[in-house]
Amino acid sequence: LDLDNFFTDIHKYLRFLEDVVIAVLADYNIIAGRYIGFTGVWIDAHEPIKARKICAMGVRCSRWVTMHGIALNVNTDLNYFNYIIPCGIKDKQVTSMQKELGYEVPMLEIQQKFQHYFAKQFDCELEGEL
Repeated sequence: LDLDNFFTDIHKYLRFLEDVVIAVLADYNIIAGRYIGFTGVWIDAHEPIKARKICAMGVRCSRWVTMHGIALNVNTDLNYFNYIIPCGIKDKQVTSMQKELGYEVPMLEIQQKFQHYFAKQFDCELEGEL
């Protein structure tokens, strides 16, 4: 994504991506938000003891052209997180949509919703198919 076409502020870009994920999760009645001091999307973000990360983000930007990575835990096997310290955060748990909802969520459905909310958030049209 060429931010020259939108805005040249990488922090704003990250917040926009978080907003897209928050909107997708809201479609499933998962109330998510930001946890102050950390990039990504969290469940129970306003309750430090209960806060758990559902989406990690990584972005590279060169001359305002971004290559972004969103790791939204949809049907993720959370056991893998027992072997790492996700995002270097030792005292917080991770979660997934499946864990929060109690059922598997179709990935194509998530992709379509993400694409819809991305286009809406950035006020743009997306080309290509999923």
